[in-house]
Amino acid sequence: MSRLRVALRAWLCAQILLVPCAALAAHVNVVRIGGSINPASSDYLKQAIAQSESDGAAALLLELDTPGGLLAATKDIVEAMLNARVPVIVFVAPRGAWAASAGAFITMAGHVAAMAPGTSIGAASPISAGGEGGERDDKNQRKDVAMEKAEKFTAAFIESIARERKRNVEWAQKAVREAEAITAEEALKLHVIDLTADSRADLFRQLEGRKVEVSGQTVTLALSDAEVRVIEMKPMTRLFDFLADPNVAMLLVTAGMLLLFVEFNSPGVILPGVAGAVCLVLAGIAFQIVPFSWVGLLVLMSGVALMLAEVYLGAFGVLFAVGIVCMLIGGSMVFDVPELSDLSVSFWSVLVPVVAGFALFAGLVIIAVSRTILSKQTAGVSELIGLRGRVAIRLAPEGKVFVRGEYWNASADEEIASGESVEVTAVEGLHLWVRRADPRRSG
Repeated sequence: MSRLRVALRAWLCAQILLVPCAALAAHVNVVRIGGSINPASSDYLKQAIAQSESDGAAALLLELDTPGGLLAATKDIVEAMLNARVPVIVFVAPRGAWAASAGAFITMAGHVAAMAPGTSIGAASPISAGGEGGERDDKNQRKDVAMEKAEKFTAAFIESIARERKRNVEWAQKAVREAEAITAEEALKLHVIDLTADSRADLFRQLEGRKVEVSGQTVTLALSDAEVRVIEMKPMTRLFDFLADPNVAMLLVTAGMLLLFVEFNSPGVILPGVAGAVCLVLAGIAFQIVPFSWVGLLVLMSGVALMLAEVYLGAFGVLFAVGIVCMLIGGSMVFDVPELSDLSVSFWSVLVPVVAGFALFAGLVIIAVSRTILSKQTAGVSELIGLRGRVAIRLAPEGKVFVRGEYWNASADEEIASGESVEVTAVEGLHLWVRRADPRRSG
């Protein structure tokens, strides 16, 4: 009996030990950033790192495809990755993806940096919305002090990352100072990244048994049989991530002003006013996320105001033309903050079509207003002048006439018999002045 109890206790102990082992089965958390680097994507990744540390993930895989973003958000991401207590693997994928600008910093900050074939990395120079950056004058001196300051800072930043992760420091500096960009194959040869992989499964297979240093300790990766858990971006974070695109912010501003203009000109319609207010509120949120220039925003708003002023003032197109120029200049300046961000409004694919659409709408309104002003009045009593009618009650000199389906009190300079044809010459309130109609003119 005692042997049975011992065996039973041993079995229970084994079950107790196996339950936590099963619960702590190896898993890999996966996040994906497929747009600009901004506060929303930064919070998303930092929360994923914290979650991976707390739930005992074997690693956190970041699948990256970005054209760049805000320097402050990039710094937050890199700081979180360098201090992470879980291995962070950066995988630039799928084929055709970019790790441009801010993406180069993030890729090089990973414990493991990998790229899919057909991807590219680099071009990390700070640029302005007008495209300036890395340009020198005849004496080989930097033309823009702000650009020089931004370049030196970002060069030191990426150099520190490359040294920390023991990657190619020389190329990292070229990526900033010379805007150099390379393919995945070239990055592997130059030791900018650790490996190339065709897919997530291929990446895990190549990383099996690889040793990485995490928080001063050596960790051996065991990912081939690990469960994959995708960490989705929360709805509110996804909204902020969408609004952080300068092109979206520009569309919201112009759409909001246009819809409010429609509402002000047609009071009571309600829907355009509500939609316009919502657009401007969302644009306000976007401007809180992405750094912008007040000068550029004021120039943009001035352009809109000048174009709408043309509708009411009729300045023969002068205000209209100046407004278009101001909108184009202001729109290209709104996000021109090179030392903080390399995000900008796409001039040809977004700004020009937006301004053209706004100008087309304003032009149609101007044409409609001009036609209304120049056209002959078709409503009210003044339109009675020149109309013909007949005498209902003899004018001697006062009586009644029947004009345009109505009976009117009327006066004439001569006596006109009932039934004769008359023509209205003037209107005084609700009283008409008439004269005998010329029988030679057709009515």
